[in-house]
Amino acid sequence: MAEQVVPWWKRLYFRVAARKPLDQILREGNKTQMKRALGRIDLIAIGIGAIVGTGIFVLTGIAAAENAGPAVIVSFLIAGVVSGLSAFSYSEMASMVPISGSAYTYTYATMGELLGWIIGWDLILEYLVGAATVAVGWSAYVVTFFKDVFSVEFTRKTTQAPVLWDNDALAFKVNHGAYINLPAIFVTLLVTALLIFGIKQATWVNRVVVVVKLIVILLFIFGACKYVDRSNYTPFVPPREGNSFGVKGVFKGTQRVFFAYIGFDAVSTAAQEAKDPQKDLPWGICASLAICTVLYIAVSTVLCGIASYKDLGVASPLTHALEFHDNTRWLRILIELGAICGLTSVILIMLLAQPRIFFAMARDGLFPRIFGRLHHRFKTPYVPTIVSGVVCAVLAGVLPVDILGDMTSVGTLLAFFLVNIGVIIMRYIHPEAQRGFTVPGGPFLIPIPGAAIALVILVLSDGPTIYRLFIWLAIGLLVYAVYGFRYSRVGNPEKWSEEDIAYFQDAGMLESDSEYPEKQTLESVRSKHTVTSVVEMPEPRHFDVSSGGPNSYSHTGVYELDSPYPVYHK
Repeated sequence: MAEQVVPWWKRLYFRVAARKPLDQILREGNKTQMKRALGRIDLIAIGIGAIVGTGIFVLTGIAAAENAGPAVIVSFLIAGVVSGLSAFSYSEMASMVPISGSAYTYTYATMGELLGWIIGWDLILEYLVGAATVAVGWSAYVVTFFKDVFSVEFTRKTTQAPVLWDNDALAFKVNHGAYINLPAIFVTLLVTALLIFGIKQATWVNRVVVVVKLIVILLFIFGACKYVDRSNYTPFVPPREGNSFGVKGVFKGTQRVFFAYIGFDAVSTAAQEAKDPQKDLPWGICASLAICTVLYIAVSTVLCGIASYKDLGVASPLTHALEFHDNTRWLRILIELGAICGLTSVILIMLLAQPRIFFAMARDGLFPRIFGRLHHRFKTPYVPTIVSGVVCAVLAGVLPVDILGDMTSVGTLLAFFLVNIGVIIMRYIHPEAQRGFTVPGGPFLIPIPGAAIALVILVLSDGPTIYRLFIWLAIGLLVYAVYGFRYSRVGNPEKWSEEDIAYFQDAGMLESDSEYPEKQTLESVRSKHTVTSVVEMPEPRHFDVSSGGPNSYSHTGVYELDSPYPVYHK
């Protein structure tokens, strides 16, 4: 067959749309060197540990005071329903692709390398900034705890961020008299050190603090309900004021408290450390989300009943609301203790998840390979754990809680959107793949509403929040063009020798790279796909980004001209 010249833009499109083969992903995941120490209860505890934290102990009050008023209850309900739709999709993808990369790996396997990179870069925003958000809330509760228990007052100079976010002016302003948030930095670095020493130790700590914070939350619900004043629920939806309240404020409150639900997707990042990931990951995701949704609605209902929503715009709203009532000192102390434990577990899970995203991307060649190596003794991704902890500590030390929470929410919404779409694609390109859980109602009934609602809430975010997301993604695309595009294992296999892969000290990766199937013939492609034209031509393995033209390549491949996806083989 005569060769046909394919335009450079089409070759570039084929290159960035290349999908990572599912069988390769599964081989790498099944033969991981990471320790499989997590059972079903551990995974549910990880979900609860990540979900119950800032949403209850910090953002509940801020969302009520600045966005939705008492209707923050509805905001939590909407966010819970939307998260539930996405949780089903996450459960199917996690049981089908039980790998630590979470939404990054799912997108890479369904929509290609470029979108996989975008969501991986987006997850950095979700988990890294998310951990910083919680660390700021942790600091506020520690300060209050020492004041109530020991009558010790810390100075604002070392316990608050030097800048604040003005929601009305949509701009930063200087927080006079504050220089750095040292407690937030301290807890971040402490958790980072714990995570380096092993998943088993981190899991035991998480179990303990999860039990403590669940007990404390129940104490608040049943102990504070006697102080509820029904007049505080009026007006339930306050009239519109600038960028706040009204019906739009309810949805903006949903976007803000959406941050509270991101923990369930963190469960999927522990896939390679789960004993039976295909069965237990869906349990961990769905059960933890259901438990936490009930708790969120109950806490927000009681909180808005015991104090006016106008008084809840502080970093520790539960204890602040109880200060308006007599004989609540010991309840406040218990809540502060529970909040400190609860927020600690959230930081732990966020900083557990983030390095595993770095880890998965580095093993695919999209990040420097040092991020993809496990510690020889503890079998943890120690380099990305250290880097994530240090960056998180810096963010927590200088930025306020509300701006951090908003940035994390938009990142989460984008991840939810792509995972829902990924379920639909997987049903068609891999219908035969083994699934430990299947989204009920077929590939459209739940994933399409889940994707649509996540997109709507994302669009309703504040302009500056969206701008920051686009700026972050633009930086990510630059990093991809400079590094990931040039060193990707899928796009540039000739740059990865067995010695390079052996650097990761993982036998599963060596096997997966040595077991590529033979090149498909023209007839075999025609038998599997209905295409209008198929051209056999040299396969582009690497492109010069500056000129848009291909460099030399030595492999042969088969391309489907009316399909966005090339068939890549070694």
